[in-house]
Amino acid sequence: MSGTVHKLDRRSSGQDDAYSEMLQRAHALVPKLRERAATTEEMRRLPPETEKDLHEAGLFRILQPKRVGGAELDYVALVDFADVVALADASVAWNLANLASHHWMLGMFDERAQDLVWKDNPDALIASSFVFPAGRATRVAGGYKLSGRWPFSSGVDSSTWNMLAGIVSSDDDADGVEYRVFLLKQDNYKILDVWNSTGLKGTGSNDVEAKDVFVPEHMTLAVKDVAGGATPGSIVNPGPLYALPVFALFPFVLSGAALGNAQACLDDYVEIARHRASTYNRAKLGDLQTTQIKIAEASAKIDTARLIMRRTCIDAMADARRGDIPMLAEKTRYRRDGAYAVNLCTEAVSLLFSASGARGLYTTGALQRQFRDAHAINAHIAFSFDAAGTNYGRVALDLPSENLTL
Repeated sequence: MSGTVHKLDRRSSGQDDAYSEMLQRAHALVPKLRERAATTEEMRRLPPETEKDLHEAGLFRILQPKRVGGAELDYVALVDFADVVALADASVAWNLANLASHHWMLGMFDERAQDLVWKDNPDALIASSFVFPAGRATRVAGGYKLSGRWPFSSGVDSSTWNMLAGIVSSDDDADGVEYRVFLLKQDNYKILDVWNSTGLKGTGSNDVEAKDVFVPEHMTLAVKDVAGGATPGSIVNPGPLYALPVFALFPFVLSGAALGNAQACLDDYVEIARHRASTYNRAKLGDLQTTQIKIAEASAKIDTARLIMRRTCIDAMADARRGDIPMLAEKTRYRRDGAYAVNLCTEAVSLLFSASGARGLYTTGALQRQFRDAHAINAHIAFSFDAAGTNYGRVALDLPSENLTL
């Protein structure tokens, strides 16, 4: 990419050398991943050669515990690495960050669950669907019986395992509602090929269905146990990375895809504006004040989004190192800022798409894909500012939180 070069704040807990080396591997993949973008969309999932490239570069394992051969980088890696890969293709960046985050989450499960997955294959990919109302579970001897149909399980065709969310029901109303995540192997669920989308077409975010599946207790994880601080996996993974509040920070698992996609859109626009003349009056686009203002506005939105995303992740890691668990008000700020930052990226892409005129209508160029992907990312509930903003305001006004995963 020959446009704006952004510098990343490397406050990553003394991991600069390892961090930089891994990022260089990600950057090296950008040209070939961009060449494959059309193929990725046609396949509606990651091409095998792309999966192979990501595995060989070790990128799926950026947050996996070191004890099983992972890099165990800081949480901000999810933003940074998706930011880089999305310069090529937002679908690939989305799946990279999403699947990498599940190695992080598995590090919080009971050691027996970790061993079952990683001793067999430390490179095993794990998909997910954290739509809790989609799954219903009941307690039985030794575990749970789980049934449901879950949407948006990105990367599921590439994955051996799946983390599926559900609500545990009870005959006793006094028990209340329990949110829990269930880890299932691929032979315990059916993949439903329904992913025919306008954006993020290459993520393979199909539905999955499970019927009356027994899940042992140690293959499950209660949401209340990943709200910050010690988890069932802390015995073997005591590092601060595995003490972060999972669902409070959830937007930052995926926000980097929006960031890199917007940066790619800006870089492409700047490069074209340097050389292209208007088809209407032959004026050089770069000489037009309107073009210059659009570049300034879009870049300001993108730079602001990057600062918000990275600051939140870096500060959360600093809190975890001190043993501090964020209060509810701080968790709702995480969700607010994650949604707001992605909205800024979407605004930047929409601005540049509009400024590009009829050129953006051609399906052969990257711009239309960047526009579709930006809006597909923004459609995720984690990036709904109406939802995140409302809950932030409620908590600020001493009203109960509407997000039961915090």
